[in-house]
Parts: sequence; C-alpha cells; structure tokens
Amino acid sequence: MTFILRIKMFFVLMLAFALFYAIASIVSVIFGFYSIAFAVSFACFLLFIQYLIGPKIVELSMGVRYISKEEYPELHEIVEELARKAKIRKPKVGICNLSIPNAFAFGRGVGDGRVCVTRGIVELLDREELKAVLGHEISHLKNRDVIIITMLSAIPLICWMIARNSIYVAAFEERPAQAIIIGLAAFIFYLITNLVVLYASRIREYYADLGSVKLGNKPSALASALYKIVYGSARSDESELRRVEGLKAFFLNDVSRAYNEITELKQIDMDMSGKIEEDELAALRSKKIRVGFAERIMELLSTHPNTLKRIKFLASLG
Repeated sequence: MTFILRIKMFFVLMLAFALFYAIASIVSVIFGFYSIAFAVSFACFLLFIQYLIGPKIVELSMGVRYISKEEYPELHEIVEELARKAKIRKPKVGICNLSIPNAFAFGRGVGDGRVCVTRGIVELLDREELKAVLGHEISHLKNRDVIIITMLSAIPLICWMIARNSIYVAAFEERPAQAIIIGLAAFIFYLITNLVVLYASRIREYYADLGSVKLGNKPSALASALYKIVYGSARSDESELRRVEGLKAFFLNDVSRAYNEITELKQIDMDMSGKIEEDELAALRSKKIRVGFAERIMELLSTHPNTLKRIKFLASLG
C-alpha cells in the first residue's frame, strides 16, 4: 500500500509541476522572464506570510485552548506514546469547545506541532478509537503534510495571479489578444492545478490513515472512529458547521459531506451497533462498495477522500 501511495503522489507532483512549467514557459516567451518571476516571488511571499501566521489564525478561529497534563492526563498520555513511536517531539495538546466530533493537527513543522481535539470527539469515542484518530494526526505532523500541501498550493496561486494580471495587460498594454489568451489559459490551469492539489491532499489523508496503523493502532479502531465521526458530524449544529467551514481541511473528515455519506456507510455496519467491529471490517475486504455518482463528484472537489472508500482502504490493511 505504501508503494502505491508513493507512486500516486509522484505522478501528482509530476503533473502539478509539468502544468506549472507549461504556463511559466508560455508567459516567459510572450511577456518576458520578469513577468513569471514576479508572480512566483509574490505567491511565495504570500504563502510565507500564511506559514508564519497560519497557526495563530487556526487557534483563534477554532478557539483552541492548550491543556495541561493535570487536566487531561489520558489525552496527554496517548499523544506522548504516539509521538514516541513516531519518533517526533511531543506536540502541544489542545481542545476546542465544539460539539462537532473531530480532531486536527497544525503547526509550522514537526518541532512546532499542535494536536487538538474537540469536546465532541472526546465524549464520543472510546480510548482505542481516540488513539487511532490521534495516530492519524501525529502521522500528518511526521509526514510534514501541512508544508507539502502549502508548497503545492503555490502553483494554482501563481496561475491565478497570471490570469488576473493578464486582464490588466489586455486593458492597458499592447498585445491585448495575446494577454487574453494567456489569461484564459492561466485560469484553466488554475482550475486544473486546484484539482491536482485536492487530489494530493486526499492521498496525504490515506498516508495518515496508514501511518496510524503503523503506529500500532487497529484498522478497525480508526474505521469505527471515522464511522462515528460522520454520524456525529451529520447531527451537529448548523451554526457550528458554518463556523468551521473555512478550516475543515484540517479535520479528520469533510464535515460538510457527512450527511450525504451516512446512506453509503450503512453498507458496513451489519449489526447496526453504531461502530465497526473487526469482523465487519474483515468482511469488507472482499466486498464491493457502492459510491454514488454525486458523491464521487463531490470527492473531486474535497480535501478528504470519501469515508466509505477510506474504510475500504483500512480493511485492506487488516
């Protein structure tokens, strides 16, 4: 599974940079090297600012409160054990006063890692499930996923800047026809590279699921946690869901798709116990899953894979 994920990620990176090279070459030939150099420099500057202030924005937006070992000894114990197994520095541990059951990791790097859980997930999951979820988040930190996706995001940002600047050139400079063509091409490349970045993000989620299992967590524990989180998210207050809409990429799943995923997940919970048992996950290995057309389209526009497909992937790791 690791080899397949690496191959997919390799081709995604190749495609992203090939598209960037194509649009950069066209712009350089028509408008000169300095045009593309400015776009690249400005995009990198914006992403660097985002890199510096991003953690503080997440903390303020989510209402993160960092907790001591005395307050939540079990949570700290789990994070410490997982960090030791992952061979990274123990991240800060935080909690958010949200009923939406979820967890997320962020920070500027492995040495600046922060792992946070919501009040809803602490109340919903048992210890094994919570440990599997935190293993997923620790794996994100170990794999430097925030940095990887941030760097990839520079490519659509540059394409967007070229498209926008081409409008200015077409309006106020010479060669308007060429500028319009470049602008349209850059906008198309912007849409395509955005889809590529989203696909890369979905691959990183599979990597983190695999990473959690490699840290010693049972695939069934993470599958059961995902199952419960989808149901919990679907029951969450709409005002809370709107509040986290802009930061849902950090979460374990795409909370805005949870309600639509419930129907599909009924294919797994055979005894309707509300969790995924090991025998149910084992039965899924040889079972063909059914993902609706609408959900497949929604997945293309999401940072997270379809939950049913993720659970199917976890079944293959058992």
